Amino acid sequence: MGEGRMKHYSADLVVIGGGSTGVGIARDAAMRGLSVVLVDKGDLGSGTTGRFHGQLHSGGRYVVSDMESAIECARENHTLRHIHSDAIEDCGGMFTLLSGDNPAYADQWIQKSQEIGLPFQEISCKEAFRREPRLSPTLARAALVEEGSIDSWKMVWGAVHSAQAYGATVLRYHQVTDMVVTDGTINTVICHDLRHDEQANISCAYVANAAGPWAGKIAALAQCFDVDVVCGRGVMVAMNHRLVNTVINRWVWPGDGGTLVPAHSVCIIGTTDVVDDDPDHLAIPRVEVEQMLDSGEELIPGFRKARALRAWAGARPLLHDKRVADDDTRHMSRGMSIIDHEDRDGIQNFVSIIGGKLSTYRLMAEKVTDILAKKANNHALCRTASEPVPEARAGSYYALTSRFKQREIEGKRSSSHSSDEDSLDNQIICECELVTRKMILDALSEDPEASFDDLRRRLRVGMGPCQGGFCSQRIAGLSVENGFCNAAEATARLRDFLARRWKGVMPVAHGQQAREMALDSWIHDNTLDIPDLLKNQ
Repeated sequence: MGEGRMKHYSADLVVIGGGSTGVGIARDAAMRGLSVVLVDKGDLGSGTTGRFHGQLHSGGRYVVSDMESAIECARENHTLRHIHSDAIEDCGGMFTLLSGDNPAYADQWIQKSQEIGLPFQEISCKEAFRREPRLSPTLARAALVEEGSIDSWKMVWGAVHSAQAYGATVLRYHQVTDMVVTDGTINTVICHDLRHDEQANISCAYVANAAGPWAGKIAALAQCFDVDVVCGRGVMVAMNHRLVNTVINRWVWPGDGGTLVPAHSVCIIGTTDVVDDDPDHLAIPRVEVEQMLDSGEELIPGFRKARALRAWAGARPLLHDKRVADDDTRHMSRGMSIIDHEDRDGIQNFVSIIGGKLSTYRLMAEKVTDILAKKANNHALCRTASEPVPEARAGSYYALTSRFKQREIEGKRSSSHSSDEDSLDNQIICECELVTRKMILDALSEDPEASFDDLRRRLRVGMGPCQGGFCSQRIAGLSVENGFCNAAEATARLRDFLARRWKGVMPVAHGQQAREMALDSWIHDNTLDIPDLLKNQ
């Protein structure tokens, strides 16, 4: 760490973890009038929040196995549609019972759904095929539910912009290294600014630990030991087409690969559930990828003939349930677990939250903030359920055609102005996701040190069929041309970005995907000679 280089901040509350729950806590607390500093060791939404299959739960998946979670999902489903309309595609959901599946489960599901008032509509197989022609011909029963898909990064950034509007400070790439505890109270959170090699000391009155799979390590820094967080690894696979336009759920007891979610221009099959020791280095075993492809084939015949785009793994943070085996993450509770460390460890101003789901992030944040507000003698009420984030508009959901419409508007504007500058701004840099030169330069102006992966989360660059094979070079050129970094830095960012992209492509590299990956590798390694360029820096 740079000698003598230190920054100082002061806040009522430090929130550790920039995933959905941490961001939600920061937003809620700031709206109640608390001064807030949010820290994350990486980019916002780069952990568990950004590594899931994108399902906005209706509660149907849990209605038999975990009724409390089902009720929470059903309620928050409607809330998120109001406050994050720009990040949600209202595509609807369907539960499908195939020949050979247990019909008694569907009967039990209907009974439980009726008991809690979960909205659903059983439909004929003929109607199901009309809506989704690719469904398995072995379909025996089907029911519609109120589901959708979520753009988790857009949701997180919407909540962040809301928190910042209420005065919150957000410190990305700040890793918590220690906490100073005096007389049972945390008074300082110490971070390492990874970008600038500086120490940041944050004086505070309260601390919220929303670090997800890393929550146990963070708790230990505050002398709160044995917070036993189990990392449940889930592997997902994105296919290069929207094979369905509705969230498809297998109408069986929750298991591996039972959900297919349309997300933007692709669809995602998920997920496995295997205990893993290291959330920083999650494996993507080929056997689990094959398992997901097999599950997709059962739901949608011909699934395996479609092109698999990439695979990835996310880490579910689960509080260890002593009632089940240590490696049985599938049967550990998916519900939220809130630990007030004053009761458990004698640390008066420290709260941890573990578990839960993206669909219930706002509710989890509200419950944590209620505890902290009570400790702070703050009587302001939670308003996060009623006040939309700045980017949301009531009744206006995200649609697959959104960027096409945006391009049409920009194109008409350019035609009316007919200037070279307008034409240059509207130049397409990433064809797959229709990302323009202006969009990239605006994002870099806001965050000049952004990695190409940061830009991917903000703009979706490199998430199409070429997986950044072409647009990444253009972004590197724009970064240097406009003074955001030098050639060596751009080369390093390019290499890091491609390595991350290829990690997800390797497990599905066969057929067309393997040929395209070979082409990308040849271009970057042989034509641009990136490996040798990096060696010489």
